[in-house]
Amino acid sequence: METTLRGVGVSHGVAIGEVRHMGTAVLEPPAKQIPPHEAEREQGRAGQAVGAVAADLIARGNLAGGEAQAVLEAQAMMAQDPELMADVERRIAVGSTAERAVYDAFAAYRALLAGAGEYLAGRVADLDDVRNRIVARLLGVPMPGVPDSDEPYVLIARDLAPADTALLDPALVLGFVTEKGGPTSHSAILARALGVPAVVALPGATELAEGTVIAVDGSTGEVFVHPSADKRAELEKAAAERKAALAASTGPGSTSDGHGVPLLANVGGPGDVAAAVAAGAEGVGLFRTEFLFLDDSKKAPSEGKQVEAYRKVLEAFPEGRVVVRVLDAGADKPLDFLTPADEPNPALGVRGLRTLLDHPEVLRNQLTALARAAEGLPVHLEVMAPMVADRKDAKAFADACRAAGLQAKFGAMVEIPSAALRARSILQEVEFLSLGTNDLAQYTFAADRQVGAVSRLQDPWQPALLDLVALAAEAAKAEGKSCGVCGEAASDPLLACVLTGLGVTSLSMGSASIAYVRATLAKYTLAQCKRAAAAARAADNAEDARTAARAVLSGE
Repeated sequence: METTLRGVGVSHGVAIGEVRHMGTAVLEPPAKQIPPHEAEREQGRAGQAVGAVAADLIARGNLAGGEAQAVLEAQAMMAQDPELMADVERRIAVGSTAERAVYDAFAAYRALLAGAGEYLAGRVADLDDVRNRIVARLLGVPMPGVPDSDEPYVLIARDLAPADTALLDPALVLGFVTEKGGPTSHSAILARALGVPAVVALPGATELAEGTVIAVDGSTGEVFVHPSADKRAELEKAAAERKAALAASTGPGSTSDGHGVPLLANVGGPGDVAAAVAAGAEGVGLFRTEFLFLDDSKKAPSEGKQVEAYRKVLEAFPEGRVVVRVLDAGADKPLDFLTPADEPNPALGVRGLRTLLDHPEVLRNQLTALARAAEGLPVHLEVMAPMVADRKDAKAFADACRAAGLQAKFGAMVEIPSAALRARSILQEVEFLSLGTNDLAQYTFAADRQVGAVSRLQDPWQPALLDLVALAAEAAKAEGKSCGVCGEAASDPLLACVLTGLGVTSLSMGSASIAYVRATLAKYTLAQCKRAAAAARAADNAEDARTAARAVLSGE
């Protein structure tokens, strides 16, 4: 009998196939003692295993490229963390085997993160994966991972590590469903980049029996168990219509009555540029520069290295708009040479622009590198600061840009409710706003963006979040300036129409979503988008807001 389950849709498309489960987790190694004379040998084994796992993660990242590469390089750094390795060696010195020492050291670090309010829950999932890989290597057993299959299937897992998600073969993995995770988790972002339909935060997902036929709708978050012939036909027809609409949709983003809404790409480095160009991106709305700083957490990259990387992206969009976010370090992106190691709550501590203002030489070098990279190019360079709280922050950033001789527009990201509430004040210092809806939701609802248990509060359809978007957009319009969205909210085609109706002037998203948003936006007038936006804001919760907007746009 057909039943319907609902999770959080994080990657568009429909997948219909049999369930295959991810391999089971590594077993806890036995807690046996070793004699003192074996400690040195065990420490050597641990070091070799850690080095091998880090090398494997880097190799996987090189194969995957793009955002996946940055995520996996960060995991490799995690594996080789000096404090963790020192703890492993201490445990071996007092009698633990290498595998047990790794298991216990990672468990202790995991407990510290959980005790900090689980802000770093996304990092916890990555940490578990690194631990499992090291322990599996030490035990000499295969690393649990994507199942072997000659036939295409739908992958089911409690959670998916980035190292597994990054190398999924879309020809075999039709889609995936996880019990944990959230819409902004690493795996969700990588699923969108791969174009694999995905649903996360689905309660009871791992209880689905192996071989069960399910249909996954990555747009709505619905999973149909034992779908009827009619349901399968309905989903397949909708998927075919969507594919045809995507193929027919080309050119700049706009509503059906010609209101232009530039559709830009979020990129994590030069490796993402080809996909953005192929998708018809009109520029870059969020160029994340953290990838350059992950190679060595002990020091910032040289100015020359930065210039080379920035220029590759700028050259790809002649006459286009490229919006660069300066380094967003801290919280879930710690760097040894920049971020405090003892903050009780990194989410509310020194991160983003606060970090850079504490280390002005790092900001100055990055801005100077951007100025050099743009020399002689016709690109429209714009540079923005993350985590701007008020006008004082905005002024400090604008002053730094001018001092570096940067010939570009200066902007501020709206990720903190105070920035949305006081947007007109901030716009006295900068020339544009860009809404980071992931963090804005996190801070509005006190809901960690990586924790599946609070994913309903991370839903960008929450009316309170839409209210803040409207405030920022209205302020920008009053000041004659632009206000874009570069958070994951822009990748939802229906929500893109609502954001347009709220007054947002551009939308930036993962390249795989551009065609979906372009095709959907072209179906409706600006007036319809405004009515849908008003209906969504009048609702009391995210689900009702989504339903109300869909009803308006469908003419119900």
